[in-house]
Order: sequence, then C-alpha cells, then structure tokens
Amino acid sequence: MAWASSAIVPVLTFLLPGFVAGAVFLSLTSRPNPNALGLVVQALIFTILGQSITEVLPLDGEGWSEGWQTLISIGVSVVLAVVIAFALNHDLPHRFLRQNKIEWLKITRETAYPSEWYSAFSHNTDCYVVLHLKGERRLYGWPEEWPSRPDHGHFRISKAEWLADWDNAGQEKADNANTVVAREVSFLIPVSDVEMVEFLSQNES
Repeated sequence: MAWASSAIVPVLTFLLPGFVAGAVFLSLTSRPNPNALGLVVQALIFTILGQSITEVLPLDGEGWSEGWQTLISIGVSVVLAVVIAFALNHDLPHRFLRQNKIEWLKITRETAYPSEWYSAFSHNTDCYVVLHLKGERRLYGWPEEWPSRPDHGHFRISKAEWLADWDNAGQEKADNANTVVAREVSFLIPVSDVEMVEFLSQNES
C-alpha cells in the first residue's frame, strides 16, 4: 500500500486549495452540501481556477518555495470563492442573463438562489413579515433571522405583535382575540409551525 500512499499525497496536496476554497464557499452560501464526488469536483474547479491565477503571479524567484506557492494558491482560491459566493448571493450572473437590455442575452428566467423561498426573502430584506401560524394565529414583526430552507430552522422575530382577528363590523372577536405583545419582545418560531409568510413594506406596516 506504500504506492497508494505516495500517489494520494500529491493529489491531496494539489487539491488542498480547492478543498479549502470549497469549504469557505459552502459556509458563505445556503446551497446544500454536495456528495463526496461533488466535493471533489468542486475542489478540482477551485484548484484549477486558483492555480491558473497563481501562474500569472511573479512567483518564479528563488525566494518562493513550493510551500509558499501552495499557501499563495490557497489564498487566491479562497478569495475566488468569496467573490463567487458574493456574486451568487446577490444573483449577479443570473440577473445579467435575465434582465439584460440586449434581447439575445436574455437566455434564462432562473435565479442564482437555491430555491424560491430563499429568493423571496432576498428580494424583501427591507420588509416586515406576518407569519401565519397553525391554529389561525398571526405574528407580525421584523425578521432578524430566517431559515434558508422552508423545511428546517427557525424565524427570529423582533418588534413582535400578535395580530387580532376582526369581524365584518370592525369589532375584535372576543373568542379569538390575540393579546398585543410589547415591541421589545423577540420570538423564536420553528418554520414547521408556519403555514404562510406575508411580506409588508415599511410604509404598509
């Protein structure tokens, strides 16, 4: 097995910048973690891009050892991962291909976001929300944090108030009225209890 160890070490050393960059990329985005093969492919892509950029840098002098070049390659790959994460988190590539003024460049209607749920919150970052909960309860407030997926996680709502139900005459229903909560209170609501999310602009609020 000595030959296997001697063959694996150079491969892992070569892919090290890509694995580090891939870990940074996944930590900055809400995309699901790929499987083992996907991680290797992702690492290979970041490694090739990072190595390509590193090759054009003036690192051929005697003062740059192979170890230093590896560290610089890791740094370049990490910066590249941060830039790509920023672009995808702000929908930059897909927005360009979706809203371009040049007709033949409008080649997609998709977004760079991992789901419609994530896209809705990304487009309504300046909005209050009304969470329609199970049991016909409604919680109004400012979303400090929200889950990246509709099936896992919690909402953290500040400036929270329960919304009361009203009848057709404008009178609060006594049997189903909710108590208004002080605005300093924050709530942690599991997404599994939420049936619908309503976005309200600050003017509407």
